[in-house]
Amino acid sequence: MKNIVVVGAGKIGSTIAEMLSSTGDYHVTLVDRSAAQLAAAELPAGVEAKELDIAAPGALEKALAGKFAVLSAAPFHLTTRIAEAAAATGVHYLDLTEDVVSTRRVKELAREAKSAFIPQCGLAPGFISIVANDLASRFDTLESVRMRVGALPQYPSNALNYNLTWSTDGVINEYCEPCEAIVEGELIEVPPLEEREEFSLDGVTYEAFNTSGGLGTLAETLKGKVRTLNYRTIRYPGHAAIMKALLNDLGLRHRRDVLKDIFESALPATLQDVVIVFVTVSGRRNGRLLQETYANKIYSKRVGNVVRSGIQITTASGICAVLDMLADGSLPAKGFIRQEDIALDAFLANRFGRAYAQHEMVSRLAG
Repeated sequence: MKNIVVVGAGKIGSTIAEMLSSTGDYHVTLVDRSAAQLAAAELPAGVEAKELDIAAPGALEKALAGKFAVLSAAPFHLTTRIAEAAAATGVHYLDLTEDVVSTRRVKELAREAKSAFIPQCGLAPGFISIVANDLASRFDTLESVRMRVGALPQYPSNALNYNLTWSTDGVINEYCEPCEAIVEGELIEVPPLEEREEFSLDGVTYEAFNTSGGLGTLAETLKGKVRTLNYRTIRYPGHAAIMKALLNDLGLRHRRDVLKDIFESALPATLQDVVIVFVTVSGRRNGRLLQETYANKIYSKRVGNVVRSGIQITTASGICAVLDMLADGSLPAKGFIRQEDIALDAFLANRFGRAYAQHEMVSRLAG
């Protein structure tokens, strides 16, 4: 049994703790500075809950001593603190962050680390890069890689057509920070909430627009190999226009604490969500221009004794699957590991990764 520390007892952290503990292969300690948050997490008996302020000097390092790995499910601004503690104690490190700056710091720490550093192990970034890289590998040369992901309420009932299903800090951050893209072969930054498009899937119309962080490290990996690469978040039509008014016209991108308070006071959370993963890759194979598409929808369901949302299931399953692969020796035990280094077939065969395969709707051209 491997000893694991999960930092952050929110929706995702508690799901991770429950999933890992239920296998009997991991002893999980879930830490959070809020005793109320820990009490609300509805943890199974096998999970140890520990109140801990990770900002206190040496506190997290002490908690990590002798552990196999630490998994960060904390807000993105705590990412580097957790990664630095992992590096100091020689513990494997995994996170879910979409924050580009934090990931660059994790990559720096990995250069001298004695353990594995695997950031961005969730849905997007995370699984989306595994899928995109798998599709891209089927072509002789690449033209475009287009990645689209969204966690949406099944029954939208407000002007934003949105309910809180994910970290509020994370949503605001990806709406405000610059986004990476490859345009005409050049890696550039593009503004968030722009380049809006519409598409239909199963008879439902969606919009998609630039958001930060979803590409993970894939932009660096495919630089010089693809003409067009971009990532966009999926929402119901009308969402982007309202968000642009709030962030740009009312200036709330400079008052994120105010926007967070508005969201958490006015937008109800929901467990009745749907996660959409939609990746399209085009390129040449044997001289022919071809396209392959991966499309998948994942819905909420019961995990153990608790109903979990689709975004909880997909995000937690992603990081749990990567931890499992690290634990069984399928992944290197040292250095920086990119999501696109993980084979899609191996991920989907994993006991946690199978959560993505259950409702899979895949369209692939014959090789």
